[in-house]
Amino acid sequence: MRFALPLLATLSSVAARPYNVSAFAVSGNGSARQVYNLSNNKMMIDPDYPGTAVERMTNVRERVASLSADDLNASWPNVRRKILWAGGLRDLPDAVPGQGYTGHSFNDFNHVDLTCMIDQASDNENDGSVKGIAIGNRLGNGIRVASLPELGPGGSWSTCALGCNKDPPQDVAHIQFQARIAFKLVWVPNENFDTFVLVDDDGNLLAQGKPSGGELPSLRERQMNYRIVAGSKYAKAADLIASKAASE
Repeated sequence: MRFALPLLATLSSVAARPYNVSAFAVSGNGSARQVYNLSNNKMMIDPDYPGTAVERMTNVRERVASLSADDLNASWPNVRRKILWAGGLRDLPDAVPGQGYTGHSFNDFNHVDLTCMIDQASDNENDGSVKGIAIGNRLGNGIRVASLPELGPGGSWSTCALGCNKDPPQDVAHIQFQARIAFKLVWVPNENFDTFVLVDDDGNLLAQGKPSGGELPSLRERQMNYRIVAGSKYAKAADLIASKAASE
């Protein structure tokens, strides 16, 4: 199932001249405004989360919107590969952890945030500000190996969602990388926790699916996934689906 999503407005080209560039400030709802000229390439920045690779994030959400019901309701291994592809990540289940391994991505309760960060932020480390995450948390090499280049500048990673229930979010994306998430996977708290949603940084529903086969992450992982978002903007879409299911 696909949903309309707020995307950046198309940006018009600026007359080219040597060292003449457009930079845009991007608001949380995806609008952009020109803030200065510096070089001959467009550069979009998010004033609140300047580590966000805005063009890449927008292209990721467009890929999510392109996913069909068949894509999202197939066997879990195939669904997960489609989610990785939409997020700009390679499926690298045999790579060395820390060197591009993505076998854990969307396969546990925590690594469910698809984050697009600018190149300059890829090597950022956790200085202890993100609670429950290892000090350091060096992800740069893995980001560079696993990121698909065609979605735009910067890289992608499935970052840890712990802390996302706070306002503002205190998770790896927002603190370590100073970036918004392109989307988050949340398992719906229905009877079997067998349906998932993809929501954007404001909690808006982008897509949902119910995998038809294959081994899902364990029930405990799916339950824990919901618990770490419960009560936050990221839980609203999942809560609504669960509520509708309960009333049927």
